[in-house]
Amino acid sequence: MDVSESHPLFPTYTKYPITLLKGEGSRVWDDQGKEYLDCMSGIAVCNLGHVPVKVKQRIQEQLEQLWHVSNLFHIPNQQKLAQMLADHSCMDHVFFCNSGAEANEAAIKCARRYQQRVLGNDRYEIITFEKSFHGRTMATLTATGQDKVKDGFFPLPAGFTYAPYNEIEGVKDKITDRTAAVLLELVQGEGGVYPTNPGFVTELSALCREHGLLLIIDEVQTGMGRTGKLFAYEHYGIEPDIVTLAKGLASGFPIGAYDGEEEAPERFFRWYTCLDVRGCPSCGRCWVSYA
Repeated sequence: MDVSESHPLFPTYTKYPITLLKGEGSRVWDDQGKEYLDCMSGIAVCNLGHVPVKVKQRIQEQLEQLWHVSNLFHIPNQQKLAQMLADHSCMDHVFFCNSGAEANEAAIKCARRYQQRVLGNDRYEIITFEKSFHGRTMATLTATGQDKVKDGFFPLPAGFTYAPYNEIEGVKDKITDRTAAVLLELVQGEGGVYPTNPGFVTELSALCREHGLLLIIDEVQTGMGRTGKLFAYEHYGIEPDIVTLAKGLASGFPIGAYDGEEEAPERFFRWYTCLDVRGCPSCGRCWVSYA
């Protein structure tokens, strides 16, 4: 197969001179028939390995039935997955999207909206950490604590500040009357494989509650069992306000999720009178999303 650079794809990633055509479990094969042991898991995506049998069967079944449904209608499988995530975490509500960046964007928006519309203050700043990585949209790029990924994209959105990783005093120095939330990876992935210290996480959780800040845990890479528990925060004995997920959640298919505690709908939604001329079949009111 021709792997020349004459194709019209943007050169956003430096590629290895390998063209992979087949995968099974932890192994992949290239177009020359050479076999490799995949230690990357698609960058924390293929938690169940490549082409897992049960996932493949369910996808084939679904493709024979229905491909897409608007969020204007009930989607039983979506509701089932939301319930499963709620049942196996400290979260109560789930918002689905397409990627980890979108999940983190939703968390940032939720934190600001909760502070401003629910609590009635003007807090908007998010504290993140040096060497962190939270996505490539404009907001999550700015939330990322690495200057190299921001080059050429100025001006960046306001409202983000960066603390030293694993240093609670550094976080305290960053808290102001504008701070809305703290966004943390429990294992920094893109900045190197750096886990957080248990003592730091315990102190950070207490500090957030002391100052009325939301604690957002970015589990896009660590979630879905990659650290030995379903969620990495379970190792630390804390209950975050928001958890973001993607990657391993769908075994290679695009999905992201924002999980929030009981007040999440109040943070993220507003009640509106139903404008459907057919009338609401239940209470006459419906949720309208600000996501």
